[in-house]
Amino acid sequence: MEAHDAELKKELDATLHARKELGEEYESALVDSFLEKVEQRLDGAVDRRVRRQLAEQQMVVARGSRSPQGSSDSFGERFGFGIVSMVLAIPLSAIGGGVADLPGLLVAWAGIVGVNVVQAARNSPNFFSRRKSSQDSEWEE
Repeated sequence: MEAHDAELKKELDATLHARKELGEEYESALVDSFLEKVEQRLDGAVDRRVRRQLAEQQMVVARGSRSPQGSSDSFGERFGFGIVSMVLAIPLSAIGGGVADLPGLLVAWAGIVGVNVVQAARNSPNFFSRRKSSQDSEWEE
């Protein structure tokens, strides 16, 4: 980046020198020309960054893991899903309990729990895997 800064400094010095020689009537044209060069450099830098990020995302996808930026396991999504689930639980409980009493209520809540378990498993592929506790040992098999 320092090389680009040195080049821009040279461009600015040349622009200021040209302004001194040509006078104020050419000032706006010189400034526009300098700003156009700065804009071209910025566009080039942005293009390189975008290409690099796309390449990194393609590598992540090619390796079969989730993209860190496109991850659907965000706190907002999980929180929103939990809120919607609880809000819908109220009328489902009323309908299930009103139509079939306790068995209907149990079926409604089994469905609510099932949907939440599927959502949790979708967002966390290792949801059902057994976690090693401190009591588990690698020596015991």
